[in-house]
Amino acid sequence: MANRGKRPGLLSRKVLLGATVGTALFFMIVGVIFWGGFNTAMEATNTLTFCISCHEMEENVFQEYKKTVHYTNAAGVRATCSDCHVPRPWVHKVVRKVQATNELIHKALGSIDTPEKFDKKRLELARHVWQTMKETDSRECRNCHDFTTMDPEKQKPRARKQHMNAMRDGNTCIDCHKGIAHKKVHDQLEDEELDQLAAADPTRAIPLPPQWQAFVDKQTAEKAAKKAAPAPQVVAAAKPAAIEAAPAPAGGGKALLDWSGVPAREVVVFYPGQSSMEWVLRGKDHGGARPFKAGDRCFDCHDEEAADMGAKIVEGEKLEPNVIPGKRGSIPVTVQAAHDDENLYLRFAWPVGEHAPVPFAEGGKMDPDNPMKLALMLATDEVEYADRSGCWGTCHADLKTMPFAPNDQEVTKYLTESRTRIEVRGRGGKPLGGWDKSKPDEEIKAEFEAGHFMDLIRYKSGKGEVEDGYVLAERVMEGGQGTEVVARQENGQWVVEMKRKLQSDKPGDVSLALDQIYNFGFAIHDDYSTARYHHVSLGYKLGFDNDEVEINAVRK
Repeated sequence: MANRGKRPGLLSRKVLLGATVGTALFFMIVGVIFWGGFNTAMEATNTLTFCISCHEMEENVFQEYKKTVHYTNAAGVRATCSDCHVPRPWVHKVVRKVQATNELIHKALGSIDTPEKFDKKRLELARHVWQTMKETDSRECRNCHDFTTMDPEKQKPRARKQHMNAMRDGNTCIDCHKGIAHKKVHDQLEDEELDQLAAADPTRAIPLPPQWQAFVDKQTAEKAAKKAAPAPQVVAAAKPAAIEAAPAPAGGGKALLDWSGVPAREVVVFYPGQSSMEWVLRGKDHGGARPFKAGDRCFDCHDEEAADMGAKIVEGEKLEPNVIPGKRGSIPVTVQAAHDDENLYLRFAWPVGEHAPVPFAEGGKMDPDNPMKLALMLATDEVEYADRSGCWGTCHADLKTMPFAPNDQEVTKYLTESRTRIEVRGRGGKPLGGWDKSKPDEEIKAEFEAGHFMDLIRYKSGKGEVEDGYVLAERVMEGGQGTEVVARQENGQWVVEMKRKLQSDKPGDVSLALDQIYNFGFAIHDDYSTARYHHVSLGYKLGFDNDEVEINAVRK
């Protein structure tokens, strides 16, 4: 009776559903310990050390990853396996951990326990990752890389252009960046599958972030200011003539025009190696194939990096099996254009380079009769790809000295319009190109009459010879109206001037109207070179008194 009124202690007091405070406190402590332990264990599995604790990862993908910018870079910021492959949001993270049990099963089964087994499964594994990243809008990539925080000023033109395309169309990181951290396998896919994997999702399109719009506005303002500025004067810098001192070639002489006051543009021609039109169009080879086929010009992405591309190719890093030691990767060329009522005038000037003997040519010179050749092509937009690639549309993988050149034929340049089919995919080991798939003569004639050809002019310095022809079913080096050329070496530079009538009634010539824009490209065979061992320009636009084009012929 004495204890009847005694109240229970705090820990014995019931608070909810009959549970005492002590019981609740006990389970709370246990829950905190469990939760903390669970999360600690989960985070322990998110470390690089854990990921490479099995030899399947350490001996394969880790070795590839160590060679990438995600592992070592100037900033010292490292993205480990989990940063790219494990979601940060808790629910998605747990789901991913559950999915990882499948990987443990295959670990036990030994499905990928040797490099050979791993390589056989590599494409299948990559497809799983690509699908996941596509579905999540590359969520793990965007933890570090986001359009809204990128500075377009610090990006290369190629990256900037494609990022703007992605924002506009709704593409995501993995659409373009397959193989960014590991050995690439997307080159094993057919282009149809690549296109499907990289298809844009319009619902993900976003407007340009403020800093991007500011950059676009700045570029527009700079372009307007450049139009208003006076034309720069061209002064030839004195540079040593290192190639054998040849006498002034035939055709050298008095300048064709007073070039003072004519705007000049520097065009960097670069060494292309074995890059062909088929290479340009294959997504497994060329990351820009998709935007190119969508209408982007080569110029849009590569104008400011032509020298870098040439350096990589000439040194054999890509696209060149026959390295020529000492050969220039690129040449800066000063280009001027002018016109009067009857003629187009062009002037090209570039530094003479050091002689680089060719190890696989007798005497070290492929074309000993010609220290230099300069060729240019003109075309309308009616020629397929000319609006984007300039003269690249004439270069195919089965031409002389190219990788798929037939043994018993010497194939010269041709256009797609002249073929019934051109092999681009290379399915089943088929050779690329279409040298043996020419259309019937009557169909080629119809293409020619429709203006589907590229006007070709070439100057050969040895004898001062000028060739004027065209490219359609093959390269034809005669038949045009002719072009007057003056070429000389002065102050360590080659200077080549051309004078061509605007209008022509000769077959294979493109008549030029002052109110139209034309596709223009040129190539230089320097240092006695021939065939594909030249330096080429991207495709540019040629116009008349038109500040919107790259090569603007002004009235003189």
